[in-house]
This record gives sequence, structure tokens and C-alpha cells, in this order.
Amino acid sequence: MRSEFGLSLEGSEPLNSVRAMVRAADDSEASTIWLASHLFQREPIATAAWTLAATKNIKIALMAMSPYSVHPIYSTMAAATLNEQFPGRVKLCFGVGAPRDLEAAGLSADNPLSTLREAINIARTLLRGETIQHNGQRFAVSGRRLSNGAQDIPIFLAASGPQMLELAGATADGVLISAATSPSFIRWTFDLVRKGEEQSGRKIKKTALVYVSTDDNEIVAHDRLRRTLGFILRGQHHARNLSMAGTQLDQAALAAAYAEEDWAAVKTLVSDEVVQNHAASGTPIQFKRAIHSYESVGIDEIVASGVGNEQELERVFAALRSS
Repeated sequence: MRSEFGLSLEGSEPLNSVRAMVRAADDSEASTIWLASHLFQREPIATAAWTLAATKNIKIALMAMSPYSVHPIYSTMAAATLNEQFPGRVKLCFGVGAPRDLEAAGLSADNPLSTLREAINIARTLLRGETIQHNGQRFAVSGRRLSNGAQDIPIFLAASGPQMLELAGATADGVLISAATSPSFIRWTFDLVRKGEEQSGRKIKKTALVYVSTDDNEIVAHDRLRRTLGFILRGQHHARNLSMAGTQLDQAALAAAYAEEDWAAVKTLVSDEVVQNHAASGTPIQFKRAIHSYESVGIDEIVASGVGNEQELERVFAALRSS
């Protein structure tokens, strides 16, 4: 199997760097630029507009738009407006949002399952060009429709827990799995997505964020990812992910190292084994072998994450093209 290959941008990257990476991705025939919607970072809808205007073929995805911070009507309006100008090049992805970002903004992510189900239903009705009548637990929308009419835009759901994964399979057009997950864990998530697919009687697109890094020196490649991987994997909710990969990691010690900003300890705790189990990293040969491992679990689109600049991205594409 050969997966599509996309690129994710977190919103923290300088815009000059974003421009260079976006053009490099488009020139290398990458599939999609996934633009994160993190509060207090660069705004993804504006970034999506100039990204589409500056490229020829690549698609963009508004990634994990949270219905707690952005009303699903507005997210849908944004996607529909972009798609009207750049038809067939836009995806809309909903997600709960980063808990600490929401907390910092005074927002509470209560009843996530029903809230995300409502967001998807609202978006789907509007994108069909229909007049909406929705009276839900969180949202009430009635008697209106999009002025630009029906828009063919796939709806994705960023999911990690069992119920959210089944919801994705049952109601969305695609699922997005978060980064730092091992191939074994992703296989487990897709099994849950398939339970939802059985309810809907259709297959959805399976997409996963994968941290990537490659260099002729494998340690140099791994070092680029250690802090990021450690920051994510220190959370106890990653226990299943670590266990399924056979990864030995002292999460308590790692959390303490981050609290103390003890970067030497972080580097020691996030061993080469941790990086190899939870990212595609190493020499070009090792990197490509890791990509094949991710492809083998049934990922339709691998979305490269953790790429810092155009030069790193060029190395990734060169490795992918190598025989």
C-alpha cells in the first residue's frame, strides 16, 4: 500500500517558513496541508486562504476546529467560502481542542461526544445546501442555509477515545489520529473506527499525524523530536499507546523533568527506542522503513508533523522519493 502524504502546521511557525514549506509541499505533490486551530497561535482560516492562493494543487484542511471556541456554523462558513473559490481543495476537521488552551480562554469542554456529533450534523446539513432545523443539547440552529449553496467538502473528526473513534466511523467522512502514536496503537484505533463504519454502512478515510525526521546521522534526526515526543508522551492517557508499542518510558520522571525544564533528563528519558516506536525518524533508509510500518496498518494519508523548516521538509521528500 502507498499512503498519501500530507503536512501539518501547528500555527507556531513563522509565516516566511510556512510559505517556503507550503510551496515545497505543493511542488513535491503532497496531498494536504493540515492547518492546526490552536488558540493563541496563528489563525488557520486566514492562513488557509493565502495557502490556497499561493499553491496549485495541494488541498488544505482546517484541522480540529473546536465547537467550544468556534461555532460550527462559522467553521462551516469558512470552509464553504474557501471551497467556493478553490473547489475540491478544502477539508473541514472538527475536534474537542487542546484542554489547556480552552482552559486558558475560560472555556469548558463539557459533553464532548454529543457536542461533536452536533457539530458534524450542523456542518453536514449546511454543506448539503439545506435549510437547517437543529435543536440539540448544545446548539440550536433553525431556518437558515448557506448563501453560497451546497459545497462538496469532506468532514473529518479528530478522535482518540473509543467512543469518539466510533463516532467518527459512524458520522464523519474521515478520522484524524493524533501524533506520537505507534503503528500498533493506530491499528487499535482503526478497529474502533470500523465499528462505527458498520453502523453507517460505509468506509471513511483514515488519516494519522506522524512525527517525522530524517538525517544522514540518525541521532541528529532523533534529537529533533525528543522534546516534542516527551511532552506528549508524558501524559498518562498515552499509557495504552506506550504499552502497545512495547515502549519502556518513566512517565512520572518525564513529567518531573518537564516541570523542572531539565532538558538533559528529557533527552535521556526519551531514548532512541521511544523515538523509533512513536515516530518515523532516522537515516533515510530507517525513515522510509518506519513510514512503511505506518502504511501497513491501513493509513490512507500520513500527515508529517514536527517539521521545523523547508530544509528538513526537503530531506523528508527526498527520502520518500529514494528507491
